[in-house]
Amino acid sequence: MDQIQFYLNDVSRLLAEVPVPAVRGVVDRLLEAYRDGRSLVLLGNGGSAATASHLVADFQKMIYLEGGKPFRAMACTDSMPLVTAWGNDTDYANVFAEQVRTWAGPGDVVIAISGSGNSPNVLRAVEVAREQGATTIGLSGFAGGRLAGMVDISINVPCDNMQRIEDVHMVLGHLFFWRMMQAVREGSGE
Repeated sequence: MDQIQFYLNDVSRLLAEVPVPAVRGVVDRLLEAYRDGRSLVLLGNGGSAATASHLVADFQKMIYLEGGKPFRAMACTDSMPLVTAWGNDTDYANVFAEQVRTWAGPGDVVIAISGSGNSPNVLRAVEVAREQGATTIGLSGFAGGRLAGMVDISINVPCDNMQRIEDVHMVLGHLFFWRMMQAVREGSGE
């Protein structure tokens, strides 16, 4: 089989295996947070950091434009001075955790993205989010790593190729946002 076709087929297969009830659960939690004026905090490393940053634009801008009410969304990846200060002055495992401690509380949603499911700074952020009473959602790959067992809702992409895992994570983020935007448009998100 052609390698390009193989890649496309494999991503399609992984998407087809996404657990729809878990996706609905994530959307329900996001809509609840939006209705209650709560916040969304996203985080991840490398490609997952880019996904977190990208999704903030969709959740913050587009939900406001659609619903006329802001959805407070931020990515812990977006302030490099803050990330490097926490990493330099304490430990790299704290670069997201201390931001979560500042910005997430009861009723807020924290989406942690980790292809391996074992990134120490992501796991530490989830621990803090749980201590703060936030709902935790984990997007992982491989076998889910420690992240899958730590979060309220876990969606794992059972694959050992990081790029395909990241592809599916981006599609999931867009799916969460798209479904939420539809609900807001229909008036069921308010």
